[in-house]
Amino acid sequence: MIGLALLTACVMAVAPPARAPLDSLYRPTAERLIGAALASDHAYLRLSQLCDGIGHRLSGSPELDRAIAWAANAMREDRLERVRLQPVMVPRWVRGAEHAEMVEPGPQALAMMGLGRSVGTPPGGITADVVGVGSFAELDSLPDAAVRGKIVLWDVPFTKYSETVRYRTAGTNRAAARGAVASLVRTVGPASLRSPHTGSTGTYVDSLPKIPAAAVSIEDAVMMRRLMARGERVRVHVEMGASTLPDVLSHNVMGEIRGRERPDEVVVVGGHIDSWDVGRGAQDDGGGCVISMEALRLIRQLGLRPRRTLRCALWTNEENGARGAQAYAESLGAFVGRHVAAVESDGGVERAVGFNFGAFRLGTDSTDAPRAARATARAREIGRLLEGLGAGQIGLDGGGTDIAPLMKKGVLGVEHRTTMEHYFDWHHSQADTPDKVDPVELRKNVAALAVMVYVLADMPEPLAPPPPAATATAAAPARTR
Repeated sequence: MIGLALLTACVMAVAPPARAPLDSLYRPTAERLIGAALASDHAYLRLSQLCDGIGHRLSGSPELDRAIAWAANAMREDRLERVRLQPVMVPRWVRGAEHAEMVEPGPQALAMMGLGRSVGTPPGGITADVVGVGSFAELDSLPDAAVRGKIVLWDVPFTKYSETVRYRTAGTNRAAARGAVASLVRTVGPASLRSPHTGSTGTYVDSLPKIPAAAVSIEDAVMMRRLMARGERVRVHVEMGASTLPDVLSHNVMGEIRGRERPDEVVVVGGHIDSWDVGRGAQDDGGGCVISMEALRLIRQLGLRPRRTLRCALWTNEENGARGAQAYAESLGAFVGRHVAAVESDGGVERAVGFNFGAFRLGTDSTDAPRAARATARAREIGRLLEGLGAGQIGLDGGGTDIAPLMKKGVLGVEHRTTMEHYFDWHHSQADTPDKVDPVELRKNVAALAVMVYVLADMPEPLAPPPPAATATAAAPARTR
């Protein structure tokens, strides 16, 4: 009996202590952060400064330069550390004058908006018959004579963004391959109120003619299809002054709270500071930028300093190139393994519902889904801190354009989630303005994000151990990148 008791005591002495649930460990701090966020309208003030004071912020534009300078000054005002600009060469696409009208039957003006990266029309524009299709398969089924020399209208009703957006990004090349002279896509969204939505047309294929591409409103797309269904000839005139200029210098904006114990380990959080050249980019992605900035401001204001460095990064050129995200990831080199999490907010700031955790990449073709699942299970303890906000849902399959390069290198990706109930009503349109943002919901988004990133940066051990490739780099000499 004595021997068994001694053995048990020895086992207990060397066994690791049980991990304290994160929700019990961090509840007092979470309550402080939530209370501070819900009591402040500072985030809405910042959103107005960015969107009303500066406006839309297309990659390479003077407005984007102003927004970058504004963000850096705001971070200095918040007394963040190591505020800096990271140089990035970005594409510059210019819309130019544009219009479209249906000349037969007609004339009738069409609500039209050129797609980003599109070429312009020849001087005087293009006038051609329109052929309407509802899918790639329908276009493929048509004889060459039915498409050659015509304008293809992609009249595809919105289902979900990831499905319908294919007709905007791939439709131009598919139409060009069949001999079309232009491509029109029905607005990618559930509603338009005759206000078309822009977005990138994707990358032109060198072996195909570069044809102009534009979006038309839902109402106009459906009207043209009704006419064609009655057997009427639909003929459209399009003029676009779009052009692509040489790349120009832009910047990612960064500021941080340096970690008190492990400053070389980093949790990065942010959104993209660029937007399309319409509306004011309030939901996409001014809101994501200001709540990321505000999360660090409140943490700093409350005198909290997490174990790890907490960095706010506002990435440039997400909308038509993602050059900022790529430059950030590449700048880390071997030190990417010191990033223990990357959090992105790019789904608007409607009612917050939670966070999704993304699968890690291993090489180029496989994912470490079990590791992501283990991290998600532990993250549900953080989610319990957010239940009072209605933002406690923790799920899988998170990600985002600006954290994708980091995830490919093994970094845990975290996606801030909202209901997105009306997000695609406004997305990439003139209607994406600050009045679409509810100040109360904005405060709740700040609260949820602040709690999540603080706990990720402060918890005793990272949410998930680094992958094997990253572990090797962690032994590099201490250095903050």
